[in-house]
Amino acid sequence: MRKKTTVKQLDEFDRAILRIIQKDNKTPQRRIAENVHLSAAAVQRRIAAMEKSGIIKQNSALLNVHAVDMNITSIVEVHLKDERIETVDSAKNVFKSTPEVQQCYYVTGGISFVLIIVTSDVKSYEQITRRIFAQNDFVSSYRSLIALDRVKTGSEIVIP
Repeated sequence: MRKKTTVKQLDEFDRAILRIIQKDNKTPQRRIAENVHLSAAAVQRRIAAMEKSGIIKQNSALLNVHAVDMNITSIVEVHLKDERIETVDSAKNVFKSTPEVQQCYYVTGGISFVLIIVTSDVKSYEQITRRIFAQNDFVSSYRSLIALDRVKTGSEIVIP
């Protein structure tokens, strides 16, 4: 029998802390404490608890793709040959293990997956599409949409 996971209930203090650290997770805890009207120690305990419970998944830096010469962003619709569990799981494993795949969504509506792929140039993008689409029997077809501009990325989750 599978053990039930309990999710920590967020109160208004937790929500306020999350709003701040989503914008800048390097905000000093004393400044967070001032903004949410708690002690720095209380803020530290709450952040640690949210990390332990999985509410805060990770701390990372959002990079400027052009500054690191990753100039091609492609949104890709992937159609699988079928929706059997083995087929879907194989696709998930390939997409998860491909670093250039920045985001991967298993979706409904006639498309199997939507991927966001970031590469340095079109030649690199072609190599990746050959490796993860053309060389895998589970892919029926795919369609690439090349982004002309990254208007909004890395957005925070709106926390009520």
